[in-house]
Amino acid sequence: MITIYDIAKKANVSAMTVSKVINQTGRISPATRERVQQVIEELGYIPNSNARSLVLQRTQMLSLLITDITNPFYTTLARGAEDAANQRGYRLLFSNSDEDYGKEKNYVETILSTRVDGVLFAPAGDRSLNHLKQLQERNIPFVILDRTVPGITSDVIAGDSREGALQLIRYLTNLGHRHIALVNGSSEVSTARLREEGYMEGLREAELPFDSGLILRTGYRDFSDEKGIDRLLAHQLKPTAIFAANNMLAIGVIRLLRKRGVRVPEDISVVCFDDLDLASAFDPFLTVAAQPAYDFGAIGMQMLIDRIEGKAPEQPQTVIMPSELRIRASASVPSE
Repeated sequence: MITIYDIAKKANVSAMTVSKVINQTGRISPATRERVQQVIEELGYIPNSNARSLVLQRTQMLSLLITDITNPFYTTLARGAEDAANQRGYRLLFSNSDEDYGKEKNYVETILSTRVDGVLFAPAGDRSLNHLKQLQERNIPFVILDRTVPGITSDVIAGDSREGALQLIRYLTNLGHRHIALVNGSSEVSTARLREEGYMEGLREAELPFDSGLILRTGYRDFSDEKGIDRLLAHQLKPTAIFAANNMLAIGVIRLLRKRGVRVPEDISVVCFDDLDLASAFDPFLTVAAQPAYDFGAIGMQMLIDRIEGKAPEQPQTVIMPSELRIRASASVPSE
């Protein structure tokens, strides 16, 4: 097994110099640093992560806890987070809660036992408060992703859910839609509440009445509420358009509509939050309020590492990312 003493002997330097090069500490001349790095590569030396942690007082390991890895938004976000972590010399552990508080609790306990330096955390909902408090009590830095949790103060990177929803409803009303349904996530999730606010504001702006019968609240994942869709279609004022609060809901809505012989957009228009990324490049169809998912992960990770390394402002930061309205074929003028 190669040691720093083997490297020191071959590079004709002290073991302390090798340690400083590996841990990027102390003042070493560029020529010496280059010679040591060359020997490290020649010998195939792999640093002992435990020893390195003792020197730096950090594990150089971070955690990314998201709510649904099958959602393209979070898949792309994870790519951005991983790239940013690698660029700063950190390793990343992935966890996926499936919007489940019990599963999230288990992952937080694993995170605490693993001694990660920090966590990029997309909470399942408001009841994630206790899990975030656990991190605070252990002095583990974290940045909250995508959603906020009442009662917790921390760095946050989130989208402008209210404004994005308003853009989508404004687009539908400008097409002439007057009966617009909302298929939303759980009211325990901050983004669902904000998107409903944007929906309501869009109706008020167009001087349209609010009808609670046109709102269907469910989870953000694997939408298959057959009875809910049937209730919307049987409503006295049948909707001519549906706003789905995220892309996974939109896919489920369109699948259930087609199962009932309802065409999109000929019979009912469908719009949603978040794009489908690669699928959209091959067959762009959904009209969406697209969020910069990669930037969520990359910027969130940079904020987290800055906090860990003492480079962040003393007060927690909140970064709001705007969405972009992308008009495609899933919405058209109402047929009635």
